[in-house]
Amino acid sequence: MLKGVPAILSPQLLKVLCEMGHGDEIVIADGNFPAESMGKDAVVIRADGHGVPEILDAVLKMIPLDQYVERPAALMEVVPGDPCVPVIWEQYRALLEDNGEDPARIEMMERFAFYERAKKAYAIIATGESAIYANILLKKGVVK
Repeated sequence: MLKGVPAILSPQLLKVLCEMGHGDEIVIADGNFPAESMGKDAVVIRADGHGVPEILDAVLKMIPLDQYVERPAALMEVVPGDPCVPVIWEQYRALLEDNGEDPARIEMMERFAFYERAKKAYAIIATGESAIYANILLKKGVVK
């Protein structure tokens, strides 16, 4: 047990966050995301029973986003024709702001472009999030 570390962060996830270097990327994925097939070259961490917002908040408390790129966070945009309106994105923007990050620096990515980028991520956290289009990708910055 450690002081000051959000309890939702497992030892495996803490280890991964420590191992990640500047510019490495991590995906916090919803329950529909194909984490195992996308993460063949990544560390896949199971966080079943947890939602993306709780994990996102805890991760943002541990690592900064990359200040040297224009868009250090990315969301999977809604597929054209899909009537879904992902209200969870507003939670993400609020969490970014609450953790000292600029929510205007979020990149919107086409679904398959997001998948291709996710395949190159250092790690993927597979959550039990039931909201769709709830995946978020973060690029780690420099810890000062």
